Amino acid sequence: MNTTKQKIIIVLKSLAVFLLLIAIGFYVFRDYVLQQAIEKTSTTIEQQYNSNLTIKNAGFEGFSGISLTEISLTPKDADTLFRIQKMKTSINFWNLLLGNVQLGTLEIQNGMVQLVQKGNVKNFAAFLKKDNSESNSDNKRDYATFANRIISKVLNLVPTDMSVENLKFKLDDNGKKATIDIKKLTLSNKELETSIDVQTNTFAQRWEISGFADPRNKKADIRIFNKDTGPIKVPYFDERYGLKSSFDSIRLNVENIEKSGGKLHIDGFTSITNFSVNHPKIANKDVVIKNARFDYRFLLGADFIAIDSSSIAQFNQVKFRPYLSYNTETDTIYKLKVVIPKMKAQEFISSLPDGLFTNFQGMQAEGTFDYTLDFKFNQNQPDQLVFDSHLKKENLKITKYGQANLTKLNSEFVYRAIINNVLQRPVLVGASNPNYTPTEQISPYLRKSVLTTEDPSFFSHHGFINEAFKQSIVKNIKTKKFARGASTISMQLVKNAFLTREKTLSRKLEEILLVYILENNRIVSKERMLEVYFNIIEWGPNVYGIGEASRFYFQKSPAELTFNECLFLARIIPSPRKFMYQFNDQGTLRDFAAKQESFLTNIMIKRGLLTADDTIYKSQPLLISGAAKSYLRIKVQDSIPVDSLSTIKEFEF
Repeated sequence: MNTTKQKIIIVLKSLAVFLLLIAIGFYVFRDYVLQQAIEKTSTTIEQQYNSNLTIKNAGFEGFSGISLTEISLTPKDADTLFRIQKMKTSINFWNLLLGNVQLGTLEIQNGMVQLVQKGNVKNFAAFLKKDNSESNSDNKRDYATFANRIISKVLNLVPTDMSVENLKFKLDDNGKKATIDIKKLTLSNKELETSIDVQTNTFAQRWEISGFADPRNKKADIRIFNKDTGPIKVPYFDERYGLKSSFDSIRLNVENIEKSGGKLHIDGFTSITNFSVNHPKIANKDVVIKNARFDYRFLLGADFIAIDSSSIAQFNQVKFRPYLSYNTETDTIYKLKVVIPKMKAQEFISSLPDGLFTNFQGMQAEGTFDYTLDFKFNQNQPDQLVFDSHLKKENLKITKYGQANLTKLNSEFVYRAIINNVLQRPVLVGASNPNYTPTEQISPYLRKSVLTTEDPSFFSHHGFINEAFKQSIVKNIKTKKFARGASTISMQLVKNAFLTREKTLSRKLEEILLVYILENNRIVSKERMLEVYFNIIEWGPNVYGIGEASRFYFQKSPAELTFNECLFLARIIPSPRKFMYQFNDQGTLRDFAAKQESFLTNIMIKRGLLTADDTIYKSQPLLISGAAKSYLRIKVQDSIPVDSLSTIKEFEF
């Protein structure tokens, strides 16, 4: 027993002597090692990134402290990337022996980091190059291991004690400038305090960041707020993208970062108050969310990245559980699930962001509802897309409408289209208007043609066509752009009667909600909806309603329209102001238009909507005899793009 104990003591002493010798060797040769490391790094940067790294003086202070002066990194033929006058840091020696660089303290005085783009020349471009050795590797990346390694390395470079004075971050994107000037930043005893001046071409502010930061235990709780009055404005994006954004304060909390069982868990929460955003693609005014919070739990495995369903997102009074995943185990699969637990309808309406749902302001409702959304997309099997949306309501009832009063569709009202923010002439929708045409006085061919081109299942759906919506998503994903919509007659009616034609997120969201309310609360019958639709949609330049359209094109009443004429009117609904491009120089239909007519005619025959007798005069040319004829005197150039059959909203179910 004594012999074993003696052996252990000898081994420990030998190890201690070995480590002591390493420490002494490091101490004796450390300046030489440091210079060699700097030279090696400089050579690598010059060879791989075509840039020059210079350090005027470098040396050790004490056992593990390093002092550097006049440090700069300058790409050749570009602006300096960074310059620091003086920097001191200490490195954990024992972690260094294990291959980990872990900073203990950090002091920086008078530094500058800048990202500059002049024309197409970027001073940071060389450092964005992909690692070809990694991209060409056939080995699949373990997301959990990779993320844990990166996070650990980054946090090891965050010192436990830090003092920064006069460090500027500059951005110059072809004259669009922003400067974030850190006047003073301290991290001591895990408490973070910093004062920042922000300067752009459009505003100047003073920010403060404070809170708790413990990089070694991977925890943090940090707040950002404005030292002056007013909200914090987000720099650069207003000039670069026309996106104006601001907030009163942001809080970021990281409670846990831990890898266990092959999975990486990242838990915490983030919150923001009075978040405001303004962009022409979002809405025509500021969109404001008073309070928002996200209690998150990120999960990463060997072949997946996910936001766990235990996460909770909240804006104003609305809470929901999101689940989002990216999985590469077999195929590349994207999943999204959103669950809104049972809540009061009025709380939901009151929580809608200001500026995003203008037509809902003042709306009041009774009852409750809950909602689920399931989405799944397999990149290798796109046509098997899953999109299921379910809303379960209990005693849901609208007791007061906001700006968009859907009940007006049941009576006579005045309609005024808004085109390019310009209010058009008033059109009376009702019997008092001599051009108003009840359904029974409209040629049945028009009804059949319009339903075929615009919405074949209008009388059976509840505002939306799930299958058409799925196909729309699939095509938009495949083309990587918004190439196809899935608009029903209900959606077109709501857009025309209550909304503008602006292509914004706000208008689309309002359209979806209003259509759901209209179709699921039996506010207006389907027949009445179709009749109003025929009498308000635009059929040509300053031509509204079928009464005006039938005379504008054919000098007829709607009841006298032939099948050919009805088919023409149905086809031009998507772009009525460009109807003249359907015709060639001789005033007859172009080839693409004739093909569209044949395509639609065959579908209508196939569905039993037409007989051979209905198409007996199909071979006769379409004659424009009304005021529209004057538009055909303009020679149609061959350079005008020819529409394809994709303009027809036709789906084979």
